[in-house]
Amino acid sequence: MGEDRSAGPEVTNPRPPTQRMVLGLLAAPGVAHDLAGQLSEELRGLLRERFPSVEWEIAVDVELTAGTAGLGADLVQMARQRMLAEGWDLVVVLTDLPLHVGRRPVTAHASAALGVGVVSVPALGALALDRRVREAVLRVVDRLLDQRFPRRRPPRRASMWLLRARLHALTSPVGVAVGSEERNVRFVTPTVQGNLRLIVGMVRANRPWRLVVGLSRALVAALGTAAFGITSPGIWLLANGMGWMRLLALSLGSVLAICVTLIVVHGLWERSPTPEVRQRVLLINLATALTIAVGILTHYLALLVINAVAAAALIAPAVFEMQLHHPVGPGDYVKLAWLVSSLATIGGALGAAVENETAVREAAYGYRED
Repeated sequence: MGEDRSAGPEVTNPRPPTQRMVLGLLAAPGVAHDLAGQLSEELRGLLRERFPSVEWEIAVDVELTAGTAGLGADLVQMARQRMLAEGWDLVVVLTDLPLHVGRRPVTAHASAALGVGVVSVPALGALALDRRVREAVLRVVDRLLDQRFPRRRPPRRASMWLLRARLHALTSPVGVAVGSEERNVRFVTPTVQGNLRLIVGMVRANRPWRLVVGLSRALVAALGTAAFGITSPGIWLLANGMGWMRLLALSLGSVLAICVTLIVVHGLWERSPTPEVRQRVLLINLATALTIAVGILTHYLALLVINAVAAAALIAPAVFEMQLHHPVGPGDYVKLAWLVSSLATIGGALGAAVENETAVREAAYGYRED
């Protein structure tokens, strides 16, 4: 019986990996650690595509000094020591700290000689953060392994390839690579755009929407003050006699009052331990102030909506007109809710002053370890 030659060509298996490497991901507590956990699931496959001859293993661990608890620490040396202690081949640190070269923000740093990379998560902004962190980590690993596994570039149309790579670097949130001594590479972004993205990213890492929930005593004090104001005819008369500009000034003053109370009473304004980290501490303080401002503004707008609904539901138009001695409309209810919200926010400042300090710090910056 003759051999059957009708079968198709024999399919060969892909070449198996010839080397095993362990990449350690050290992350600051909070958003950075959450991103590291999500990234580890897909990073192994992405690295396998880039480096087919390597079998990858990803190890994720939390590192307190990668957050502001390690302000002033040398992240590269810290990561190098952890890498040697754990037996990893490479290590990438996801930090919540802002990094700079002069005035230009640094999104990532790669030291091929040491096998260490650092990614500043806030410098990548607040939108599509998981995708941006993934791109930053992959670019850092590319630089770390550039000498061990040189990647071939397309032989044809080399100028077009370089142009595309340059355009991608300019438009990427990770920024452009700037080389330095000892095979160190930093990815930097434009000064103005990069610093704005950095501040927004730091505020995003603080999770300002958690501020209102975390300040239970301030919230109770504000709601109690609002309940009294809505049912008080004297407050009705005050609101009726106020113009819109006066109401706006009062609302801004009340928001400023509770923000200053939280920062001063609970010591949220950091002091620079050394001149070397003064710029970094200034950025952290600015991010803290903006986080509190966004959280309190959210608190104020929520109070305004609650008070407007409560005033319309509780105060009958006939009763309102009898007290004000003129026909009432939606604008009168809005003015009353506006005034009550400002007074309630000031009452909330009193509650914030006696709030538990630990609760305030956790609500003000959830990514920072005390």
